[in-house]
Amino acid sequence: MGSRNSVENYRPVSLTSQICKLFETIMRDAFVDVHYLENNHLILDSQHGFRKKRSCLTNLLEFLDSVTGCVDAGDSVDVIFLDFAKAFNKVPHKRLVSKLKSYGMQGKILDCISEWLWGRVQRVCIRGVKSSWIKVLTGMPQGSVLGPILFLFYINDLDFGIRNWILKFADDTKIFSRINNSLDSEQQSDLLQLIRWSEKWQMLFNVNKCKVMHIEKQEQQRQYFMHDQCLEVVCQEKDLGILISNNLKVSQQCQQAYKA
Repeated sequence: MGSRNSVENYRPVSLTSQICKLFETIMRDAFVDVHYLENNHLILDSQHGFRKKRSCLTNLLEFLDSVTGCVDAGDSVDVIFLDFAKAFNKVPHKRLVSKLKSYGMQGKILDCISEWLWGRVQRVCIRGVKSSWIKVLTGMPQGSVLGPILFLFYINDLDFGIRNWILKFADDTKIFSRINNSLDSEQQSDLLQLIRWSEKWQMLFNVNKCKVMHIEKQEQQRQYFMHDQCLEVVCQEKDLGILISNNLKVSQQCQQAYKA
């Protein structure tokens, strides 16, 4: 997406052999995904990405069910759509391993994951010209099998301390709350909590891409701040591929689908 001339629009992709991917799949299915992650309920229910029986659809249905319930009750809703700055590329490997330990992962499985993460190198190749190799100290290997699951572990405790609703699909995150009087909104304190988390775990937000939507009429619309910057208010925002409007009408989404 975006201009080919902008470096920010490019992402590193890990090229691994089929044997490596098969090994990753065995580890994911036998240890992390089925027996460890799901059966022990380690990943919070707010996460809908890379999980069985959860998807973009379940995320959106849960979101719209909560929002329309508030609107039907005569209340307004403030939604804040959050955007991490290259989240998958920013995960520090040592901090990830420390989180895995806190979830009870240990022994050979932890050693295998640690060795799989560390010692990676990458380089850039443009029109046959290659850069020198550099060590990769952060980030989930994109194009890998294990990377998405490990990312869920890393971002899992983002919910802790949040007072209002929060929903995630991998790193796509939104928080929202019911508003029925001028004292209701606790979302600014939630934003401060999220900023503290992002700074502690070295995954900063792209504040310029974080948006606020006020659903239904409000006598006084609240302003929300991150790092002393007022978040942009929008009437329409694309969430997991679907256009969400502040009047909850679907006409714009229908027009877009028709044109496609």
